[in-house]
Amino acid sequence: MIELLVPLIPIIVVIFIIYIFFQFIPVGLWISAIAAGVKVGIFTLVGMRLRRVPPHKIVSALIKATKAGLSVSIDKLEAHFLAGGDVDRVVDSLIAAERAGLNLTFE
Repeated sequence: MIELLVPLIPIIVVIFIIYIFFQFIPVGLWISAIAAGVKVGIFTLVGMRLRRVPPHKIVSALIKATKAGLSVSIDKLEAHFLAGGDVDRVVDSLIAAERAGLNLTFE
């Protein structure tokens, strides 16, 4: 009976490591960003997790800004979030200013 369980131990360990990998690294979000034409590195997303920044908020705001034709860097959005700002509201305001013809930058 024990002889049958011994080969399963490496398989269980590999499955556990893969599960932890996909829990810590948001691969789906990274693929969404790449598909939307936004350049985001996978290690940038890992760094966000380590800094306790929700990557989904930053990347979705960056995708929205890129689709609207704005050039905003992911570092500036992350810094704004860490300073306590609302990233979605800022991107929406920049998009509204662009549509109104105002020359408004992120700075």
